[in-house]
Amino acid sequence: MLLYLHIPFCDSKCSYCSFNSYTNMSSYYQKYMSALKLSLEKSIKEINSFETIFIGGGTPSTINPKEYEDIFKILEEHIDSSCEITVEANPNSATKEWLKEMFNLGVNRVSFGVQSFNDKKLKILNRAHSSKEAIKAVENASRVGFKNISLDIIYDLYIDTKELILNDLELAFKLPINHISSYELTIEKATAFTKMPEVKKDNSELGFFLRDYIVSRGFEQYEVSNYGRYKSRHNLGYWQHKEYLGIGAGAVGFIKDRRLYPHTNIEKFIKEPHFNRVEELSKNDILTEKIFLGLRSIIGIKKELLPKNMQQNADILVDEKKLELRDNTYYNKEFFLSDELALFILR
Repeated sequence: MLLYLHIPFCDSKCSYCSFNSYTNMSSYYQKYMSALKLSLEKSIKEINSFETIFIGGGTPSTINPKEYEDIFKILEEHIDSSCEITVEANPNSATKEWLKEMFNLGVNRVSFGVQSFNDKKLKILNRAHSSKEAIKAVENASRVGFKNISLDIIYDLYIDTKELILNDLELAFKLPINHISSYELTIEKATAFTKMPEVKKDNSELGFFLRDYIVSRGFEQYEVSNYGRYKSRHNLGYWQHKEYLGIGAGAVGFIKDRRLYPHTNIEKFIKEPHFNRVEELSKNDILTEKIFLGLRSIIGIKKELLPKNMQQNADILVDEKKLELRDNTYYNKEFFLSDELALFILR
């Protein structure tokens, strides 16, 4: 079982962000963390242990580590020293002291929302940090004891060039990281960029350029957007279609072929810190998800999962050398084509 804890607060709203996050709500921090605790206590009664924990957002580094202490006390009986515990952080709010206190609580992996080391690009994205702050934050994480450090990079903004991306990546590889997540800019509804679709460059070559360079530096691409010398066990758990508990406003859980949704509104979640909607997933829904997730990652698709007609479609892709069949599992050779390949199998 995996655990995801959602912190929906941010210092500022990034222009591309469509996640359930809010700014200027510091007065709700304490009430929200109390509700998060209540929800967690109720939800884990029948769960023995967690393989991984991921604290995401929003911006978890907006919350004082002391507010996480009760959460970790609740989790003590459900985790051991092998549990991967990740926290997301922004460079401007993840001070050295914050990182040290989170490390002392038991967090053993940190993922920084860097996005770029180019200050002009950061400003366009409405990021709250500078390139110097990003470098300092990653270095501080290493100094306090984190061995597993990741950072995010966004590409395909209108000012992006191969030179700019190369500079970002060269700076990243000078830092003590063992994981990179790279995301192509997408224009989502209800974001600041919705009214500015021209900010997206729409240059597919940039993704291949970025991928090839990261791989050349010894980081394996183990999912369409993720690369590492260390592969996040939490990420892999999602792609393996493992069950996960989602706690917090806007979090999602997946247990016993059901998707569980709590309130997305912070005030409603504080009043009712439990799941308020359940989606029953059919066998076909589950199969479709396994196909899409398996092809966009190193997990692949077990041949036995597919009905005969889909096996025939997958075998056509093997013959065309777009998929590889090993140990009775179909593996994708080009993650950037994963959706197209999945749709071909499902047709």
